[in-house]
Amino acid sequence: MQRLNPLEVAKQFISLYFPNCQGAILAGSVVRGEATNTSDLDIVVFDNSLSSAYRESLFEFEWAIEVFVHNLTSYKEFFQSDYKRARPSLPRMVSEGIILKDIGIIDLIKREANELLDKGPEQWSQDTITMKRYFLTDALDDLIGSLDSDEEIFIANTLAEAVHEFVLRTNGHWIGASKWIVRSLKRYDERFTEEFLEAFNEFYKTGDKKRVTELVDKVLEPHGGRLFAGFSLGKK
Repeated sequence: MQRLNPLEVAKQFISLYFPNCQGAILAGSVVRGEATNTSDLDIVVFDNSLSSAYRESLFEFEWAIEVFVHNLTSYKEFFQSDYKRARPSLPRMVSEGIILKDIGIIDLIKREANELLDKGPEQWSQDTITMKRYFLTDALDDLIGSLDSDEEIFIANTLAEAVHEFVLRTNGHWIGASKWIVRSLKRYDERFTEEFLEAFNEFYKTGDKKRVTELVDKVLEPHGGRLFAGFSLGKK
């Protein structure tokens, strides 16, 4: 059975559960035109009668709904938290979202979100780059030296996430998690993303580590290459 229109469902949801809120936005995959059969509705609510933010998951009108509820102060704290971790989940939802309700607050909040997104994440210090080089080198050495195919799967997972983080952060771009790893890489550079995916797909399919090794070395090369000898952390 076909589900009801997501925009109409979202509007009904707000009328039913948050009739007195100051604003609400529909975001997520349905807004981007990327919805699948398992997609839910991501709804951001601004209600200044609340003392603190919360998140809740529920089923309503034949849809799974994730609601992110904020007062007019808490969203700013989440914006800053997302900025510090370089994963702009809430700012992105606000920026791309369709307005469901607004009593004159949404334009300002969207402007704040867009300014943060345009600014990009905080630049890594040289010490941070050095530390990340070491951890990338360590993970690559683990993969190269491993003789256990089961363990190699999880080493490669760790390495893939670390490569994505290193490339994006050293180039001033936002990072992602889960499916947003690939999406964030594509927003940065489609050609590099293709190279990244081909290298790891070859490893997962055949166990051949050559292309992954070459990819990591290519990523590290502009920053001094692999790092082991001489690295120190916390030494006084």
